[in-house]
Amino acid sequence: MIEVQGIRLDPDERRAWRGDQEITLSRKEFDLVHCLMRHAGTIVSRAELMEEVWETTFWTSSKTIDVHLGWVRRKLGDDAREPFLITTIRGQGLRFETQDHRQPL
Repeated sequence: MIEVQGIRLDPDERRAWRGDQEITLSRKEFDLVHCLMRHAGTIVSRAELMEEVWETTFWTSSKTIDVHLGWVRRKLGDDAREPFLITTIRGQGLRFETQDHRQPL
């Protein structure tokens, strides 16, 4: 079991939860979240994601990652405009944050 910021992932059963609520993820969505959570706190490049999640080194566009990332963010409750779970590090890749760094209201 992997747990980061209240998101739990069971790689063996391929199940995910946000708090007590189970989240239904497609196979690729699960693989994307699993890859990012295993490397939580570390930037994972788009090339690494394509290799690990899509099992290819050939890609012409990062739109595949962006589309899946959008679906994952919605399912996890992460706002793309102000993400606190998965952040995009421009020119480098994605990082699953180990802490919520948003400012308290």
